[in-house]
Parts: sequence; C-alpha cells; structure tokens
Amino acid sequence: MISGFLPVLLLMLGAWVWLDGARAREFATALVRRHCEHNGLQFLDETVALARIGIRWTSEGLRIRRMFRFEFSLEGVGRQTGYILMLGMRLEAIDDGLPVDEPADDGTADRPAIESGDNVVPFRRRDK
Repeated sequence: MISGFLPVLLLMLGAWVWLDGARAREFATALVRRHCEHNGLQFLDETVALARIGIRWTSEGLRIRRMFRFEFSLEGVGRQTGYILMLGMRLEAIDDGLPVDEPADDGTADRPAIESGDNVVPFRRRDK
C-alpha cells in the first residue's frame, strides 16, 4: 500500500520544489529590478538565472538557499554580472560588484569587488 503512494508523494514533492523555485525566481527578479532602478543601473534581459542551489539549516528550520546571477550595464555600455542570494523567500544579499561611494558602518565598504571574469563570489558572515 505504501509503495503505491511513494511515487505520488515524490511527484508532489518535485512539483512543490519546482513551484517554490519559480516563485523565488520571480521575487528575485523584482528585487534586482528595484535595486538597479535605485542605483541607476540598466537591468539587462530583465531576468535572473539560477547559479547555485543548496540547503541551509536556520533557526526557523530547513531552508533552500538559491544564488541567482543577473547582468546589468552602468551606462548602456558593456555587461557586468551581479548576484542575488535568497534564503527561502528572504533576501540575504545583492552584490553588483560596484564600489561603495560612502563607507558603511556595517563593515561592507572594504569588501572586494567581483571581477568580470571571476567566478568566485565573496560571502560575508552574518552574526545575529
């Protein structure tokens, strides 16, 4: 009897993960669009692409952590890559790799910029 429910349960789990990923992608696209408008950047292709996915244990329980890649342009010339990091449906960070004009109090002013050909994204630890 259980063997009949197992394929249906796995199918439902796969559908839930796919729908949750689509919802997170739409939300990430909206956040990146707002970030680009706020910083005077041109959001190219009006979309984000999944770059990395993983699972993370938080105080609220198990969450899916997704990193999306997006492309933008400073003045309509050239393409640069940025990253948005989502933990479930919560924004963790947006990194466009551009230097910060004014020093921030949280220590983010000294973060390294992402080179256009570099595949490594620097992560900052959040202590709560």
